[in-house]
Amino acid sequence: MASSGLRSYIALMDKFSGQRSFEPRRRRFRAVPVRMLVPNLITLLALCAGLTAIRLSIEGRMELALGAIVFAAMLDGIDGRVARLIKGQSRFGAELDSLADFVNFGVAPALILYFWQLRELHNGGWIAAMVFAISDGLRLARFNAALDEPSKPAFAANFFTGVPAPAGAICVLLPLYVAFLGGPVFPAVVTALYTLAIAFLMVSRLPVYSGKTIGRRVPREMVMPAFVFIVLFIALLIGYPWYVLTVGTLLFLITLPVGALSYRRQQRRYLDAQAAAAVASVPQASPQPFQPQPAPPPSDDRPPHLH
Repeated sequence: MASSGLRSYIALMDKFSGQRSFEPRRRRFRAVPVRMLVPNLITLLALCAGLTAIRLSIEGRMELALGAIVFAAMLDGIDGRVARLIKGQSRFGAELDSLADFVNFGVAPALILYFWQLRELHNGGWIAAMVFAISDGLRLARFNAALDEPSKPAFAANFFTGVPAPAGAICVLLPLYVAFLGGPVFPAVVTALYTLAIAFLMVSRLPVYSGKTIGRRVPREMVMPAFVFIVLFIALLIGYPWYVLTVGTLLFLITLPVGALSYRRQQRRYLDAQAAAAVASVPQASPQPFQPQPAPPPSDDRPPHLH
């Protein structure tokens, strides 16, 4: 009796195990649109340029290293715009862009300056190069943290806080541009102090005009002049790179106070508008009708014995 019950139980379990599959399900990933890959490919190309600049600086080919940095800066300027135009923005792309910016505009320029001249100061030159690279990383971290700030006024979107990383990298290499133009080679101490000054501008709270609103809409009559201007700028950059970079760097540094004044003016206007709106939102108390107060009873100052 017991053996027949055991056989029926085993047969039932075999039937049950045959009908049920215990193979794990394979996780299916959604296909990624090509438009999400294009901005990341541009960022990776810029990262390759920055890494190549580091190698060229180690080998002593400084002119090619500077060309690679400029090429990386141009790619960094278009990857975000391309992502917005084709709606290819992603969190992964933002993190990749920050990593590439740290390498291209923090580590690479610092090493170029160190292998070119700052190593003459030994530890002092290395400290200056390291401070610049760290300042670039701090600047990028602050920029990423400010993306989630909801209380930012509308006009503040047109300004950066501190000198942006690509502009800082182009500016900090100014001593090399002057040297390649045949100008004076500044002492290593001056180059180190200039490097520290640019690093301070990057981590400062100085408002810098971003130019993000430029290029979103081009008037129809300005399309052809815009093409001519872009082609002319690229031709000048290729034919006279050190002149263009020197003049561009000086103009950028000179116009920094102009951007700060424009930010202060718009901030003052915004605060005044906020104060006026707050005053207007306070309900005004309706005036109460005048009610004459009853006259007080005449006081009797006579002594008590006269009553």
